[in-house]
Amino acid sequence: MSHDFAIDGICAPRFEKVRDAFAANFAAGKEVGASFAATLDGALVVDLWGGHADAARTRPWTRDTIVNVWSTTKAMTALAAHMLVDRGVIDLDAPVAKYWPEFAAGGKASIPVHMLLSHRAGLAGLREKMPVEALWNWDAMPTALAAQEPWWEPGTANGYHAITYGHLVGEVVRRAAGTTIGTFFRDEVAKPLGVDFHIGLPASEDARVADLVPPSAADLAAAAPNPDTLRGKVLTNPPLSAEIAMRTEWRRAEIPAANGHGNARSVARTMGMLACGGVADGRRYLSEAALARATSEQSYGKDLVLPLHMRWGLGFMLSSQHLPLGPSLTSFGHGGWGGSLGIADPDRRLSWAYVMNKMSAGTTGDLRVAGPVAALYGSLAG
Repeated sequence: MSHDFAIDGICAPRFEKVRDAFAANFAAGKEVGASFAATLDGALVVDLWGGHADAARTRPWTRDTIVNVWSTTKAMTALAAHMLVDRGVIDLDAPVAKYWPEFAAGGKASIPVHMLLSHRAGLAGLREKMPVEALWNWDAMPTALAAQEPWWEPGTANGYHAITYGHLVGEVVRRAAGTTIGTFFRDEVAKPLGVDFHIGLPASEDARVADLVPPSAADLAAAAPNPDTLRGKVLTNPPLSAEIAMRTEWRRAEIPAANGHGNARSVARTMGMLACGGVADGRRYLSEAALARATSEQSYGKDLVLPLHMRWGLGFMLSSQHLPLGPSLTSFGHGGWGGSLGIADPDRRLSWAYVMNKMSAGTTGDLRVAGPVAALYGSLAG
């Protein structure tokens, strides 16, 4: 297949059809800038990028371009938490209040840590109306969460903790380990694994960040939740928009549910370590037992926030018939608003990731990654 535009990067010969499928999205006008990567047995076999880092198409998307990946960040936050569980710093079965005494208010004294990771704690949104500035004011979010009552009886249902997940898990990490999620991830995962992923972006990296290209006003309006529903309350308090992610305050803060910055290579490399049993380059990051618990099914049913039946592990989305993450039901990972995805397939010791800047409006229905993923699995079978 010939292309009228450049798709850069590497692709092992058996995976050339992945390049064609990735390029087809650009040819069809579906992308502004994007990257796709995959690892097999821990080795990078696909690392592709193309397009532009801005809506005006004046800055090319390069090998080192990174972008805000929204909730794909949750997979990195979950990994950090489980590494601390593995080290005995955090007990998933202990009450959250053991580490965070103020959390016991509002009838929450008995909520165990694992319910925070599995979106079953009943704290999907904030009851107190919060300004956008609360997103990057660490003290504001945990203080409000600690004081409030759950929206539903903890443990009886799953409801996506879209933003609060990061502050809940992050505050337990901060109290138990004496460090922040972003610092722990940088020192214990990003540096040793060699991945270009940041939860809390240094100013030195700003020039490499692609601008997000928000959905159209009409698409956003069509996807907007009813503000009187729980979904509406969760997704609009504090108020969120794609433009917020381009503010300096957002980039500098640690928002462990939503402000990770990276590219497909960094996400695929991290998920590839998990696909290979918690080991990369001879170094063990997570024990087999810790990984098994992290990916054990905690709930599978209609989500109270997302318009989906969700199958949740402890911080990871688990593949299901309702929401398949590739052809294997053992696959797990996380997706982010706008279309980004990072997935581990332990059956095949395979990982793949897709990161882009042109955002779709909703939380589901973005099919741009389907072509490259189908070509990836087809290449394995061929």
